[in-house]
Amino acid sequence: MAKQPKDNFSEQASAYAAFRPHYPQQLYDFLYSLPMQRDTAWDCGTGNGQVASELAKAFKLVYATDISEAQLQHAPQRQNIRYLTCPAESSPLQSHSIDLLTVAQAVHWFDFKRFTNEAERVLKPGGWIALWGYGLVQAADQQLNPLIKYFYTHTVGPYWDQERKHIDNKYEPVPFPFAEIKTPDFSIPVNWTRADLLGYLSSWSSVQHFNRHNLFSPLPEFENKLQVYWPSEEKKEFNFPVFLRVGQAK
Repeated sequence: MAKQPKDNFSEQASAYAAFRPHYPQQLYDFLYSLPMQRDTAWDCGTGNGQVASELAKAFKLVYATDISEAQLQHAPQRQNIRYLTCPAESSPLQSHSIDLLTVAQAVHWFDFKRFTNEAERVLKPGGWIALWGYGLVQAADQQLNPLIKYFYTHTVGPYWDQERKHIDNKYEPVPFPFAEIKTPDFSIPVNWTRADLLGYLSSWSSVQHFNRHNLFSPLPEFENKLQVYWPSEEKKEFNFPVFLRVGQAK
């Protein structure tokens, strides 16, 4: 039985658009350094269109797809981006038409076998696929990390979808029948106020599941603990570790 696509982000689409971290330019520069034509890209699971808008600077045409119409309504409009509401495993794209296929922080929601078949169908011979995501945010202030870790694993830990384990495993179990290459290490630095961190946490699907199950939010209690070490609204440094898998189609 085929895996049914999950839409965990329509409800908090505005928070997701506001607080989702932005991927470093160095990541895009690495992808653009690969030998490929820059005609057509496909950003699959585009969400709020963050990656698509970057790809649009380098490619003549970008297809950006998602199952969440609410997310796409928050996506930036560009003349060379075509937004489509469709599942990752069954797109209307032409066979062998895509030079670069990107999936950022989304492939863990897909039916791996069906998506892989779709990727092999749409990629040009020698086209590239890049899957990436980011792990748990880390604070430069080491006093905060145990609080964040406890909130992630214990407070909302039982409310994560089972697919979250693929993020924790850096997509290593995801089938990848492409000629994989070694990639550099990347990270996403951010400077956040306490309110920024809480806003980001509010966009987690596990927090939304917690809210619905318990009829209250876990964030006020977490904020009380946070204020012990972070009493003011000064900004603090955080970092998201990025993991990346890149391969070439036959």
